[in-house]
Amino acid sequence: MSETYVKRLSTILLDAITDKDPRVQEQVCGALCTLGGSQPAEVLSACEEHLRLHEKLAHPYRTMVLRAMETVVSNHIGELDKDMARAIILLASSEMTKVKELVSDWQQAASSVLVAVGRRFISSVMEELLSKFQPGLLPHPCTVHTLASLSISNVFGMVPFLTSVLSTMLPMLGAAKHDSMKVVFCCALQRFSESTLEYLANLDQAPDPTVRKDAFASDIFGAYDILFHQWLQSREAKLRLAVVEALGPMSHLLPSEKLEEQLPKLLPGVLTLYKKHAETVHVSKSLGQILEAAVSVGSRTLDIQLDSLLAALHAQICVPVESSSPLVTSNRKEVLRCFTVLACSSPDRLLAFLLPKLDTSNERTRVGTLQVLRHVINTAAAQMAVKKPFILSSMKLPLLDTNNKVKRAVVQVVSAMAHHGYLEQPGGKAMVEYVVQQCALPPEAEPQKPGTDSEALAADSVRAISVSTLYLVSTTVDRMGEVLWPYLLEFLVPVRFTGALSPLCRSLVHLAQKRQEAGAHAPLIQYNGNVHLPSPYAITTRLLAVSSNPYVGDGRGAASLRLLSVLHQDIHPALGQRWATAIPLLLEHLDEYSEETLSQKEWEEKLLMFLRDSLAVVSDNTWVCQLTLEMCKQLPNYNGTPLEKNFLYKCVGTTLGAASSKEVVRKHLQELLETARYQEEREREGLACCFGICATSHLDDTLAQLEDFVKSDMLRKSAGIFNIFKDRSESEADKVRSALILCYGHVAARAPRELLLARVEADVFRNMSQCFSTKVLGIKVETKDPALRLSLVQSVCMATQAVCSSAHGGSFHLSRKAELVAQMVEFIKAEPPDSLRTPIRKKAMLACTYLVTLEPALEEQVQADLIHSCLHSVMAMLPEPEEGDSHQESLYLDTMQALKDLLTSLLQRNMTPQGLQVMVEHLNPWIKSPRGHERVRALGLSACLLQFFLEHLQISALVPFHNLGLLVGLFSPRCADLWPATRREAVNCVHSLLYLQLGYEGFSRDYRDDVAEQLLSLKDGLAHPDPTILFHTCHSIAQIIAKRLPPDQLISLLLTLFEGLGDPDKNCSRAATVMINCLLKERGNMLQEKVPEIVSVLRSKLQETREEHVLQAAQHSVFVLATHHHAAVVSSLLGSPLPFDSHTCTLWRALALEPGLAAQVLGLLLEKISRDVPFKESRAFLLSSTPDRVATLLPLAATCALHEVASALASGPAVLELYPQLFAALLLRVSCTMGVQPPRHLQAKERRSASSGLASRSLEPCSSAVDALQAVLVRGGNEDVVQHMELNGGWQLLKTSAGHEEGVTQLASAMAKFAGPRLPLVMKVLFATQSSVYEVQRVTSTAFLAELLSSNVVNDLMLLESLLDNLTARQKDTSARVRRLVLRGLANVASGSPEKVQTHGPQLLTAMISGLDDGDDPHSLVALEAMVGLARLLDLVDAWDLRAVLLHIAVRIRPFFDSERMEFRSASIHLFGHLNKACRGDCEDVFLEQVVGGLAPLLLHLQDPQAPVVAACRFALRMCGPNLECEELAAVFQKHLQEGHGLHFGEFLNTTCKHLMRHFPDLLGRLLSTSLFYFKSSWEDVRAAASMLTGFLVLHVEAEQRPQVDLEQLLAALQLLLKDPAPQVRAKAAETLGRLVKFA
Repeated sequence: MSETYVKRLSTILLDAITDKDPRVQEQVCGALCTLGGSQPAEVLSACEEHLRLHEKLAHPYRTMVLRAMETVVSNHIGELDKDMARAIILLASSEMTKVKELVSDWQQAASSVLVAVGRRFISSVMEELLSKFQPGLLPHPCTVHTLASLSISNVFGMVPFLTSVLSTMLPMLGAAKHDSMKVVFCCALQRFSESTLEYLANLDQAPDPTVRKDAFASDIFGAYDILFHQWLQSREAKLRLAVVEALGPMSHLLPSEKLEEQLPKLLPGVLTLYKKHAETVHVSKSLGQILEAAVSVGSRTLDIQLDSLLAALHAQICVPVESSSPLVTSNRKEVLRCFTVLACSSPDRLLAFLLPKLDTSNERTRVGTLQVLRHVINTAAAQMAVKKPFILSSMKLPLLDTNNKVKRAVVQVVSAMAHHGYLEQPGGKAMVEYVVQQCALPPEAEPQKPGTDSEALAADSVRAISVSTLYLVSTTVDRMGEVLWPYLLEFLVPVRFTGALSPLCRSLVHLAQKRQEAGAHAPLIQYNGNVHLPSPYAITTRLLAVSSNPYVGDGRGAASLRLLSVLHQDIHPALGQRWATAIPLLLEHLDEYSEETLSQKEWEEKLLMFLRDSLAVVSDNTWVCQLTLEMCKQLPNYNGTPLEKNFLYKCVGTTLGAASSKEVVRKHLQELLETARYQEEREREGLACCFGICATSHLDDTLAQLEDFVKSDMLRKSAGIFNIFKDRSESEADKVRSALILCYGHVAARAPRELLLARVEADVFRNMSQCFSTKVLGIKVETKDPALRLSLVQSVCMATQAVCSSAHGGSFHLSRKAELVAQMVEFIKAEPPDSLRTPIRKKAMLACTYLVTLEPALEEQVQADLIHSCLHSVMAMLPEPEEGDSHQESLYLDTMQALKDLLTSLLQRNMTPQGLQVMVEHLNPWIKSPRGHERVRALGLSACLLQFFLEHLQISALVPFHNLGLLVGLFSPRCADLWPATRREAVNCVHSLLYLQLGYEGFSRDYRDDVAEQLLSLKDGLAHPDPTILFHTCHSIAQIIAKRLPPDQLISLLLTLFEGLGDPDKNCSRAATVMINCLLKERGNMLQEKVPEIVSVLRSKLQETREEHVLQAAQHSVFVLATHHHAAVVSSLLGSPLPFDSHTCTLWRALALEPGLAAQVLGLLLEKISRDVPFKESRAFLLSSTPDRVATLLPLAATCALHEVASALASGPAVLELYPQLFAALLLRVSCTMGVQPPRHLQAKERRSASSGLASRSLEPCSSAVDALQAVLVRGGNEDVVQHMELNGGWQLLKTSAGHEEGVTQLASAMAKFAGPRLPLVMKVLFATQSSVYEVQRVTSTAFLAELLSSNVVNDLMLLESLLDNLTARQKDTSARVRRLVLRGLANVASGSPEKVQTHGPQLLTAMISGLDDGDDPHSLVALEAMVGLARLLDLVDAWDLRAVLLHIAVRIRPFFDSERMEFRSASIHLFGHLNKACRGDCEDVFLEQVVGGLAPLLLHLQDPQAPVVAACRFALRMCGPNLECEELAAVFQKHLQEGHGLHFGEFLNTTCKHLMRHFPDLLGRLLSTSLFYFKSSWEDVRAAASMLTGFLVLHVEAEQRPQVDLEQLLAALQLLLKDPAPQVRAKAAETLGRLVKFA
């Protein structure tokens, strides 16, 4: 029976092999292999029989069966008997040769079966194959192919047959006429030769060690004769390649004398193929094998063919390389292998051929030759060793080549030479120098141009390989130490090697450290008369200079410092200890920063400090002078790098400062002045810094040297009277004077303060002036050169700052003060007023700031001119630059700060109200400028001056601040300026003025006035763009001013404010109105409002004009009128046309100014909303099916009005007073206006506006109610509720029928979260609405109350019982929507008050079970809500209460598992999980039966197409685990089914079934019958899962459980599944069929 059963399974699967889907075919094939794993003979027999009986089966399906057979045979070859093997061999042989034409997949599969069987039954296979391989008859190509494959797969079994095979094959070669057959023979000969060579190479393991090469020689030669002399001449490229591939391994089997005889023809014949084939890798490989064979027999013929061989191979190497092509890369490897063979056998001939090729100028030839040379240096080292001088001398011309490819190849050759001892030879240093030159290449030396040769290598890649080569050679090749040290030091100083400094330093550090380890105390550098080595001074100078720009060149700063540290003993013996601590700190600083974040000034200062410390440690004047001399000598080397030259100048100044010889100092300073390149700005600055640093120690000598230079003829403009500068042009002379002026400035800045005051006027300022202004024919001429101007300004600034900072600077009398100030003012005036390009005006103002503090005082007119010029130069500039230009932004900020410093410096000279008034008068035109950026600057300066005046206020007697009103009137309206920055500065001004008044009244400076301090808290209000908030803040400012303003200043303040009404800035004009009204109200009876004005007149007035003060007056009037006649005003305003225009809205908001009035108005509006019906039904067309709902006019108008009143900030108290009524009324208003249309006349109005093209504000009843509700919430202090709803889209949901419930739910949740204390009264109002005649209002109130139960706030407020009672009472409502919401609310207790669930458990469970049975609809939404609610409650109810209903619930929800609606499946399965969870592993047998019954559906719905259902199944299965009383199964569920984790369903199902069958074998029949039920599921994933479940259950069942399975039914069902429309289902069915072998 067993055999019959397996055969039946195999037959079913074989019948399904014709499936159209490839995946199903593969699965069927896999299932057959699975069956074969258990019963290989039966499966192979079935396959053999199937193919034998189905002759007409198409070859693709036959191929699949053969592949399955091959797999079974390969895996179970040891289990086959001879008979079965024979049957398979016959079948495969028949399949393979059934048709003469080639059908590759089919015949290859049959061949593979034969090869698989041949691994054990080689004799039988060979017997069959040889029967089809008869002498005189041309065999089937696949027969030959199979023989070839066998020779490779079973070398030891096949080689003994080869002599007979070859002898039979040899005559057939001549009979082969078709090229395809010839190709097959060639491939076979190649494989036979390869297997023979392998056999001979492993004779010690071979079954017959007596086999010799001679046994094959004659046959192979015979075959060779035909292949080479006949077939190689074919026009078919494929055949020629097959021939040449065969000739390679065949050449090793030819007799020695025959090979020698054939080589003169063989080698040229193979070489000829290079010209005939594009892909030459096979030719090269075969050629290499032939050459190896020739060398192995000591062929003499090879010497004769050598030249042609080398030429052909060289041509192959010089072919352009396409790096992405693996064939080309492989060919190069094979060609280089050929060169290695030739290098070992004929090194002299090879070099004689190669080295002359290096002299050619052709790029490809030279690169190819270099690559071959590198290869043979590495692979034939012994043969090349004696040729080192010859090879080195031949590299001269390649070293001069500028081509990047050649450079790269040369560097690679040098690397190979280094490893094999070439560079120790004469000429080796030239190679090292070449690599260093390539390291010095700049990355951008040869940018790649678009459209150029794609093979061109960027210079950067040449540099990169050179850098790595230099480092590797330095660190890994020990023999190179003597070559590279100290030779590499020679490359440090020359400028052309600058780019190589980083790799040089790294290599030198490594080499030096190795030498230190070898000889700890010996000097590293042994000069021994070597004039090319740099001196210690040159090394120090070079490394220090390049360290100033530390991150360029691969971080050469750090590399240079490390080299300095290593060479400390050679630099100076005394430096070791100091540098051991100083250099690591510098390196650490570099590590902390990057090129973008490093402060260049700070870094240079650290390096200069390092130099000063080093000079102090050395303390040797001779050494210092030598270092100075070297620094001056190297200065010209840095003409191309201004930053480093600038720093080197500073180093020179530092070393000169440390020198003790005055003659040396004067001499070097003179040389510096004579040799400087004055046209370069950075050089002028560096020279000046040098003089300044030197002056710190040698002030007199520095000044004397500068004066000597100034007195020279260089300053004269007449031609012919220059001395050393006679060739300089006028502009060059200006640059010299600019540098000299800068020198004086730096000297003054760095000179000792105690020596400076005596020299500054006579030696510094006099010579600056002389350099700046020259005389031609007695007339003073001033230059227009901006650099010269900037130098003068900068130097004056530095000098005056130095004077001011000295101990006696305050009393210093500067006779040139007026002249210098005038000069600075002239510079300031010359700057373009609308742009900021240079720092001249900033520096000039800074200089004036220092000059003002010196004696004598400036004349009044001069001071006024100075202020006026500076303000006009700075204030009119264009607005601040964009953030992108950081330099421009920094210059602007510095310029503004300089102006502030200057003005405060001037104010300090006259600290009186009059002095302050003068300053403000200068600023007044800018304060009132029509340009915003000018006002911002003016107010900022004013605030700064007032703050300065306040901080430095000294009151000796109580005097009045007589211009307070004038100043407050000027600044206070600016609190409403259009620019926020101006508003902030205006408040600061008013704040300072109020404190100044307090100061003049006698209060101490540290006194803090509560009223004045309120101003600062009002700044936030000024930042708000809302005009209402802005002017409210202005009103508050006016109140504060009114409280602190002296009575005598009120009139001047009001007069100034009245002038402000005409301010071009409308905001300031409006602010003046607000402040006037406030002042008059607070301080006098100057404002009299008339009550009799009526609303219609106010509205018409507002329509005539848009002036702000008119609007203010109208609002105030309405407010006063309404305090007496609120009902009439409300009725009148409600009569305004809808939608309300802006003026009407403004008037409505005015009614909220006083809480009592606002409460009365809101009460009236509530009455209007509630008294009338919300809508009327009417038919727009007589035949329309449903009537339209049209809003009634009065409630609509009242709703809009309520929104406007509640929107006013002042309505807050009134809204709070009526909050419950407002909230409930508006919420219900929203519900009953959904979908309601505006009144008919409003619709007609909108249509007219649309047709005429006029913009008209539409009025949508529901939206107006939502807006009003939002306004009430905001005004009631519940902004959080509004924001929460806005973020979650709740307001939009409220307006739509589909989303209304969700919107109400969100609103209730937000209220519970943010407005809990308001809920009791709101609930009380909503309770009263449950009898509303409008269903939608009942739904809305129920939804709101239901959601409240999800928050603990109802429990905290002791509202739970009343809410539960109210909702339970509504369970009998006629509306299913209300009943559903009641259940949701009751379930919400689980979230809001879980601790109360047990108390109310019976009541809640009764309600839920009642909901399960609600109505007759099988898909009742009430039942769905009941399931969801039960799932939430079950974990919390008392176990005893639950036990009574557990079974009822389980039975009731089971049909929903397979519902067509996703939400029902998800809810029921989720609830089932909670039922299991509630049992806590202790369930009754009756319920356990439900658990077991639900297990299969849950497992299968893990493949449900809906994700929520899958998640519910995961949860339910995890909960079922404990109830099944199987720890292993529970653990599997917990491990695989965690939320958020991926699930490998097959692995999980396999493991689950294994434990089920181990612990619950009796469930097999039940589980299988359930699976069979799901074979008919409408979801293909579930059907596939059912098949998988069946397969895994069968896989793990024990044999004794076999009676539980109705095998016939199962097979019939699976056969049906094999016809399923879904490919994946068919594939799983086939897989399951394979597993049914278990029942065999």
